[in-house]
Amino acid sequence: MNRRVSFGVLMIVPLLAFSPVQARQNQPVTVFAAASLTDAFEAIATAFEAATPGVAVLYNFASSSDLATQLSEGAPADVFASANNRQMQVAVDAGRIAGRPRTFAKNRLVLIVPADNPANITGLRDLVNDGVQLVIAAEGVPVRDYTNTLLERLVADAAYGEAYRAAVLANVVSEEQNARQVSAKIALGEADAGVVYVSDVTPDIADQVIAFSIPDALNTIATYPIAVTDAPASPELAQAFVDFVLSDVGQDILVAWNFVPSRIVKLPHIFN
Repeated sequence: MNRRVSFGVLMIVPLLAFSPVQARQNQPVTVFAAASLTDAFEAIATAFEAATPGVAVLYNFASSSDLATQLSEGAPADVFASANNRQMQVAVDAGRIAGRPRTFAKNRLVLIVPADNPANITGLRDLVNDGVQLVIAAEGVPVRDYTNTLLERLVADAAYGEAYRAAVLANVVSEEQNARQVSAKIALGEADAGVVYVSDVTPDIADQVIAFSIPDALNTIATYPIAVTDAPASPELAQAFVDFVLSDVGQDILVAWNFVPSRIVKLPHIFN
């Protein structure tokens, strides 16, 4: 396989609960997936391949906006899993999606700082302090869209206001192409704070960052849709992968990586 394996949690799942299609030896399914899905989808691929002998899941992980652009320009793929509906719609409008996209997971924003917390940040209010170095995603990237929505809600809150947003943006020192690049910079101590998804606090950086929850009234819920493309190499296999992601096995894996699945479950506690 040409798939990078980067997750550090061994998933033991009830594979017999899913009965996928019969695949030809080494038959691939190519999945374009948002970068924030990397660990969860690597684990899903391992489980899917074990349940479907002969199949190989090949991933293209990048920002959803980059993936939607690639699809619009004709890049071959079997499945698209986006971090928001906006970029899925870009692919739909380009005629690259067959059928109706399905929501398979949701996510939430979280504020993270390096483990030594050099700027002494305790929450959102401290992002306006002098000298704070903030990293967020670039415009057009889904996590940035959600971050902008968060800032709009803070502007509407009398305790923050328009001056807060201006001060926060003035402290931005870097805009990254996806949430994983933001979390990596914070884990390495290259900035004081970053806004990412809860799922980006992965086991490999959990001891290198501190995560602060964002109140429900201010937070935004990221919605992840998935769909088969217009020209999959094997429509049956592409649909089987989508069905696997939506199955109890796939949903359990997503929960293990801190996503909110299609069904409601209690998330593990990772915040201070």
